[in-house]
Amino acid sequence: MPNANKQLAALFEQMAAVLEILSGDRFRINAFQRAARVIDDLPDDLASIGPDVKEIAKIEGIGKGTAQRIAQFLDTGKIKEHADLLAKLPKGLPALLDISGLGPKTIALLWKQAGIESLDDLKAKLRTDELAQLPGLGTKKLENLRKSIKFAQTSGQRVRLGQALPLALWLVDQLRQIQGVKHAAYAGSLRRGKETIGDIDLIVAMQPNPKHPDKAAQAVSDAFVKLEPVTDVLVKGPTKTSVRIAGDKHAIQVDLRVVTPDSFGAALLYFTGSKEHNVALRQLAIDQGARLNEYSLQKNDRPIASRTEQDVYKKLGLTYIPPTLREDRGEITLAQKDQLPTLIELPDIKAELHAHTDASDGRWSIRDLALTAAERGFHTIAVTDHSRSQAIANGLSNNRLEQHVQAIRSVADELKQTITVLAGSEVDILADGSLDYPNALLKELDLVVASPHSGLSQEPAKATKRLVKAIHNPYVTIVGHPTGRLINRRQGMSPDMKQVIAAAAERGIALEINANNWRLDLNDVNARAAIDAGVMLAIDTDAHGPGDFDQLIYGILTAQRAGATKDNVVNAMPRTALVKWLKATRPA
Repeated sequence: MPNANKQLAALFEQMAAVLEILSGDRFRINAFQRAARVIDDLPDDLASIGPDVKEIAKIEGIGKGTAQRIAQFLDTGKIKEHADLLAKLPKGLPALLDISGLGPKTIALLWKQAGIESLDDLKAKLRTDELAQLPGLGTKKLENLRKSIKFAQTSGQRVRLGQALPLALWLVDQLRQIQGVKHAAYAGSLRRGKETIGDIDLIVAMQPNPKHPDKAAQAVSDAFVKLEPVTDVLVKGPTKTSVRIAGDKHAIQVDLRVVTPDSFGAALLYFTGSKEHNVALRQLAIDQGARLNEYSLQKNDRPIASRTEQDVYKKLGLTYIPPTLREDRGEITLAQKDQLPTLIELPDIKAELHAHTDASDGRWSIRDLALTAAERGFHTIAVTDHSRSQAIANGLSNNRLEQHVQAIRSVADELKQTITVLAGSEVDILADGSLDYPNALLKELDLVVASPHSGLSQEPAKATKRLVKAIHNPYVTIVGHPTGRLINRRQGMSPDMKQVIAAAAERGIALEINANNWRLDLNDVNARAAIDAGVMLAIDTDAHGPGDFDQLIYGILTAQRAGATKDNVVNAMPRTALVKWLKATRPA
């Protein structure tokens, strides 16, 4: 069972939402929401414990009732209460939860007062403004809903990087356990670190049996289709098998290809892509009197490289090109000149500059956050809880922030031999570009992460002016998730990033790649533009609990796609250099 924690967290989140639509007991709603957060933060997969209620209940934050539901899922793959709650709603109603701007209370209103029971019903009602008569729904809200529905539909059936990668890693691990498998890897756009993927490509190298060439490959296919999460088998053969695997919202197609060890490198290269990169490589091979396909690089009808990708690139006269750069954006020319950047890697990150505690909407204390960061090998952690406008996130009032800073300083003094703890805040960029706290208060902080959270449907010109004004505040250190988008759910703002980047360059501050897999904001294109303009990047997890630090890999992949090296990233700096940079961004 891949990633039982994620599946369980999604079920508890949906139970909380459905119960809220049904106007259920607030205590149960909060309990389900809390269970989802605790489960999502667990470092170990609950599937490893199994359906043992007593063992599950030993986990901090999980009560007996939650443990029983978890055990039921681990035993049967379902939670009966989840099915019972869904049965109380029209079948098409839960799908509305996927539309940005539609929360449980609004969905309940639409159902009970307007008779809306599905997305099709809502789309029909939105052809006019009749819903504007309902409490809390005006013409502007209706127009935003129309845009959200259109965006959700145009995002297609692609899944987020953060959904696909854990599943692919689990599948690869399962394949490697099959007798006779020499190599197994995931390929495709997932290996290139794209923020969304259409399907998962897997490549397996299997040593053939000389007497029965297809038998070994068939054994892989047979084992693959029997894996627990497989719901449908589309194609099954000795060299190619395609299945569907149940996802959070819709099934994910997974394609498995079986090759011999001699062809593994060529196959991995071919099926990783991109198409444009492969076309350029094939042309380069032709120019050298050779041919390149998914089996090998050949010259005079004889294979000259195929076992590893490195072998193929070397024979083509290229240094190895990392998968995240394979988009035909000049990487082949750089590889010919041995001028490819040394891309930033996960171990290069030595500081987290955007993290939340239980003072706002985080799930750990200042001390626990700091110690967890130290365990990860970080030399610095910044505590950046939400500002006062974020009431939904328990944002801090002016007085609470002052008290919070004192608490942070106390922990910083206690742990000074272990890790540097900075007092900061994630301060809302208000609609007009002003910040949520006065400068006199911002002055007392070590750093300010200024982020937009509301008004995300602003016209591009207003959004640009808003961000540029915030950047010119002398106490802003980093602009957090600049567009406010949520991948596949909310488009966010569309500012003129050229102007935003220019303003950040002028101020000498950083723009954030928020590593949360729902955000990845800046995206790779804007991150590349920032690097070209000399703007530093900050790769942060926006951590709210221990498990969030694991999302750092998604920010790293996005930065790699932008061609970032550790010299482009502020939280890859040594401690003294980071402190010096932070001071340089603020008034003397």
